[in-house]
Order: sequence, then structure tokens, then C-alpha cells
Amino acid sequence: MPHTVVFFHAHPDDEALLTSGTMAKLAASGHRVVLVVATSGEAGLASDEFRSDGRLGERRLGELRRSASALRVHRTEILGYADSGLARQPTPPPPAGSPPRLADADIAGAAGRLADILLRERAAVLTTYDARGGYGHPDHLAVHAIGAAAAAIAGTPVVLQATVPRDRLLRAARVVNRFLPASRTVDLAPWEGAYSASSEITHRIDVRGFWRQRRQSMLAHASQATADGGPRTLGVFTRMPGPIFRLVFGHEWYQQAVPAVARAGRPRLENVFDTL
Repeated sequence: MPHTVVFFHAHPDDEALLTSGTMAKLAASGHRVVLVVATSGEAGLASDEFRSDGRLGERRLGELRRSASALRVHRTEILGYADSGLARQPTPPPPAGSPPRLADADIAGAAGRLADILLRERAAVLTTYDARGGYGHPDHLAVHAIGAAAAAIAGTPVVLQATVPRDRLLRAARVVNRFLPASRTVDLAPWEGAYSASSEITHRIDVRGFWRQRRQSMLAHASQATADGGPRTLGVFTRMPGPIFRLVFGHEWYQQAVPAVARAGRPRLENVFDTL
């Protein structure tokens, strides 16, 4: 039986990094995939090539459309909030009369807008972010709160919080650091409380068969692959040889929020509809 799944993200490119394999897999299986993005990502880090004319947000929305096409998304909605920037580098408040930064948005009002989409689409599943907002981005924290409130209003049966196993991420980063000069190693301290512990993860979705679509989704976000200081994480990912990319990005992880799933002693679920 076909279902509708709504993927709620903060910025263009978030879908590529966290849920693109699941989206492509569901679409290929005949399910309806709806992508809702809260901002245009106009405060994202990018090289002057992409941002010098002040049109980064427009460019990123174009990139989002190309990513959605690669994943065979059926419908894309942009809520139009302003990008809040990073916690340590927040964007200035928008002018009076403009949409607020997502981090400042009225939760009830934003949740009502998302709930309208959930109800119109008769969504069986909503994906958001974990309670840490992944790495603590203010807009990701807002997506977590707004998504939870919207699902409660709409009565959406299942809420899955897109995440990454923290221990796996840290292990991989430590390996990479061993091969980097001391001046370029990554400070891992901020990541020790990011995302989710493996014990909290309820779903492990095998998307190895959709690694090409995942890479096409990432490649669509060209503005986020480089900055004036050199390649960014997305650029590094898309340069990986196919077999390595498939290995690294062969699974996606979620923590089920509604209804709650106890983890003790249970194997991870392999289908987003397993608890419907």
C-alpha cells in the first residue's frame, strides 16, 4: 500500500546529507515523497562566486529543485523563513514586515503551516531532526520543535528524527585526523555531544542501492561544496570514488519519536513504515 512521507528540513542541502537515500528508495517503491524546507539557506557558507551578488538564497533554491528532481520528489514546499545562521554567527534580524529567522519563529504558527501540509497529504510519516538539532544549529533545533508540534496537531502516526550515530561519526573523524597535518585536524570536542548515541537509534535504513541518487543530490548543491578557504565537507564527500561513497553513505539513521520505540535489546528497524 503506498504511503506519503513528508521530509522536513531547515536548509537546502540538509536533505542531501541526512535523508536523500531514504527519499529515493521510497519514491522508487511507489510511495509519495514530499519535501518541506523552512529557509532558502541564504546565510550558508559559500565562496564569493556564489554569494557576491546577494543571490545565494535564490541559487540554493535552484539547487534544491535539482536535488529533488534527482530523488524523484513529488512535491517541494518552501516555508520562507529567514536563515538564522550559526549559533556563534547569527544573522541580523530581518527588516520589520519580513518573515522572521526560523530560530525566532512562533512555534505554534510554524507548526500550523506544516500541519496543514501533513493533513492535506495524509502523511503517514514525518521526518525531522533529533533533539540536539544534529550539531546544535539553531534552525535544526527549531525544525525539531516545529515538527513535533505539527505532528501532534495533524495526528501524524510516526515521527522519525534524522540523525547519525555519534560513536560511528567520532571513530571516522579520528581516523581522518590521523592522516591530516596537525594544523588541519578537526576539533572533535564539539561533536562529542552531537547527534545521537547508537543506543538511541531505532531505524537503520539500507540505501546502498541508491548511492548514485544520493551523490546526485549532493552534487546538486554546488554552492555548498566550496568556500574561499577551500573545499568543504560536501565537496569532499562528492569526490569519493563510487565504492567508497556507497560504503560510507550506504545507510541512514533515525530515532523514532511518535510513537516512542523502546530500544533495550531490540534490533534496529529497517523500514520507515514498520511501526504503522
